Amino acid sequence: MISAPDRRNAVELIEEARAGGARLEQACKTLGITARTYQRWTCGGEVDFDGRPGAVRPEPINKLSATERARVLAVCHKPEYASLPPGQIVPSLADQGLYIASESTFYRVLHDVDEQHHRGRSSKPRRKSPPKGYCATGPNQVWTWDITYLPTLIRGLFFYLYMILDVFSRKIVGWEVHHSENSFNAAVLIEKTVWSEGCILNPPVLHADNGSAQKGFTLRAKLEALGISASYSRPRVSNDNPFSEALFRTVKYRPEYPTGGFDLIEAARTWVKRFVFWYNHEHRHSAIRFVTPVKRHSGEDLQILEARRRVYEQAKAGSPERWSGNTRNWNYIAEVWLNPPADTSAEGQKSRSVA
Repeated sequence: MISAPDRRNAVELIEEARAGGARLEQACKTLGITARTYQRWTCGGEVDFDGRPGAVRPEPINKLSATERARVLAVCHKPEYASLPPGQIVPSLADQGLYIASESTFYRVLHDVDEQHHRGRSSKPRRKSPPKGYCATGPNQVWTWDITYLPTLIRGLFFYLYMILDVFSRKIVGWEVHHSENSFNAAVLIEKTVWSEGCILNPPVLHADNGSAQKGFTLRAKLEALGISASYSRPRVSNDNPFSEALFRTVKYRPEYPTGGFDLIEAARTWVKRFVFWYNHEHRHSAIRFVTPVKRHSGEDLQILEARRRVYEQAKAGSPERWSGNTRNWNYIAEVWLNPPADTSAEGQKSRSVA
């Protein structure tokens, strides 16, 4: 219980903070109390005695007696219920025409005597920790890749599109279309991409899903030989590989995408080749301040963003009455996160001024 002198000091500090412009809720939160507590302390015009923490409280009329609690434990200790949770025990008792207590009461009684643990021989369920996050501050530091289906004219028959994306620049650094999905094709593509990007001496982190093609022995051996650090999503969690998922959505929502299917694999490769050229060289990507991935990959986006900033400043100087605030944000994005930590911004990226 907080003593009267401590309450008076807390009230004085809060009033001093409010006089300086602080909000009541934030001032109270800093001292570890709620705004309602402050109001209760000062409701009489002065700091009143707060007897609530030390008040004698009557026991609830519906509280279980010691005998009833013992009966709950005795039931849970029976051999036929030893490996069952209360969620199974209570319905079983109901089938026998017995009601001892609710399911939540069973859980509460077991918890009070430290017997609320995992029952049975199966492994205890455990929360899967999120994958390790990686921060890219330049091109060819963090790549992400995946495989998607390309439809054909025959129902149930597909071609397979392999794509590798640079997280920092959003450039498609490698792609191929194959008849099958396997780790050998992936290993060949990744090796070609590492050589074409010239990062054989400084290999990137490569993130992928948990499919057999992504974790096959052939691919894992190739990644180890190239010195590439492998990163994987959690099973059945597509959000851990958002860059590739977003890229495939862009692929399949292009106006010229043949929703009816490709007749030949050569046609699929020709279409994807045109798409990759458009995406890398013409598409102004919204996540990188509307510059093309190739410009971002080569570092030319710095000059582009600086030129845009000057254009907007000149426009504001020419007609200041039309601008109620700052000009559009053309700051350079210096960091891009794959699976950012909880304390990172929702966009998973950090900007800095180009000025």
